[in-house]
Amino acid sequence: MAFPEPRPQAPQLPNHLLRTIDCQQGAIRAVRFNVDGNYLLSCGSDKSLKLWSVKQGTVLKTYTGHGYEVLDADSSYDSSQVCSCSSDKTVILWDVGSGNVTRKFRGHAGKVNCVQFNEEATVILSGSIDGTVRCWDTRSRRNDPIQVLDEARDSISSLKVVQHELLTGSVDGRVRRYDLRMGQLHVDFVSSPITCVCFSRDGQCTLSSSLDSTVRLLDKSTGEMLGEYTGHKMNGYKLDCCLSSKDTHVLSCSEDGHVYCWDLVEGSLSLKVPVGKAVVQSLSFHPTETILLTAMERHVQVWGTEPDETEEAMGK
Repeated sequence: MAFPEPRPQAPQLPNHLLRTIDCQQGAIRAVRFNVDGNYLLSCGSDKSLKLWSVKQGTVLKTYTGHGYEVLDADSSYDSSQVCSCSSDKTVILWDVGSGNVTRKFRGHAGKVNCVQFNEEATVILSGSIDGTVRCWDTRSRRNDPIQVLDEARDSISSLKVVQHELLTGSVDGRVRRYDLRMGQLHVDFVSSPITCVCFSRDGQCTLSSSLDSTVRLLDKSTGEMLGEYTGHKMNGYKLDCCLSSKDTHVLSCSEDGHVYCWDLVEGSLSLKVPVGKAVVQSLSFHPTETILLTAMERHVQVWGTEPDETEEAMGK
């Protein structure tokens, strides 16, 4: 006698505010999970970078050394190092434990919008308003970049690197995907300035948001448009988009104070997270769990699923 298969549960979404952190860093320009999701980095307009415990909402370390507001940061695979970039045109490599500056990289001609480690944390990649991506060797003492990618015709607003592939988004309206191993470049044209790009977790698709208030999902290898997600407002700010940890939903910041969550396949709006009354500047989705970070003005919010177990697990 066969029993019917249980219906698969609809994926839960982070619709429950677990805690709000007053970062006291001026406006928060970016918020990022570390590699295992236990810690978060907040980038402040007061020139500081802070490391926080997600569970307790307590600050663990403050990193000071930039000369102007910090715009992006990334944590290495073992969480022993952090890199950050700033409007002061520099990229800094930090030792997490001591809080000291390990290296300071100079070479960009304007503010540096985005930064990320490669998988082994041997290279830092940075994208700037000067239209270049620069690759910095974290192990050698040389100060020059080991590679400069200058194909963009305008500011690089966002970059993501996974294994041997680099994805960049530019104000020139193009998503560029570099195969660093093969030395190949693939370009997809989107008619509007791009604010954020990322790969899907399965590596098959790319996601990009742009100033025409549209998030687009493209097939990575063909460039075919697989989905368009609209309803949010993004006309004048560099705001983040991302995918949920299991690639089920597309999320985007919005200028109307919400985070929008769409069903990836259907394209329908699944949830609007009411963050506040200002622009949601940045967001970051936990690498494995249904936990979302949002940044608005001087605060970072931690969102989880409704059940109380989540709050207990988060240590509230």
